[in-house]
Amino acid sequence: MIIAKNRNAADYRGIDPNLDKALACLTDEFLSSVGSETAVIDGKNIYANLNLFETVPVVDGFFESHRDYMDIHVLLEGEERMDMADTAKLTLDEAACKPENDFYAYSDKEPEFQPVIMKPGMFLVAFPTDAHRVKVQLNGPSQVRKIVFKVKITE
Repeated sequence: MIIAKNRNAADYRGIDPNLDKALACLTDEFLSSVGSETAVIDGKNIYANLNLFETVPVVDGFFESHRDYMDIHVLLEGEERMDMADTAKLTLDEAACKPENDFYAYSDKEPEFQPVIMKPGMFLVAFPTDAHRVKVQLNGPSQVRKIVFKVKITE
């Protein structure tokens, strides 16, 4: 997991070539250009989607992870708590998983996790071992606008 300010994205280059390309997009110009259509950066290797939602109570959330892609969550407006947990310490909910969509869900209701408070100007990179529970409210509901990059892990 990486948590940092957008302006420091270049500090994390060198981990994966696709991640490098995605981090280069964490500019005000690019982020403001992402609309309702998927922003394709490098075919199926790197793309970004705008997400608009209202945060929910923690009891309504669940942990998810991905095996083929990293996620980069970039908060633009609002505030959101993201809970991060180690996939090795969670119970896979096979009935809810969609491997064809690189989506893996977990059934644990009270696992050990690290809360991360996301504010505008921040990004979080979730690697395959980083299960994440998103859309969690802090002090009541918040309207959130964020971009989620999907970054294919280079083999």
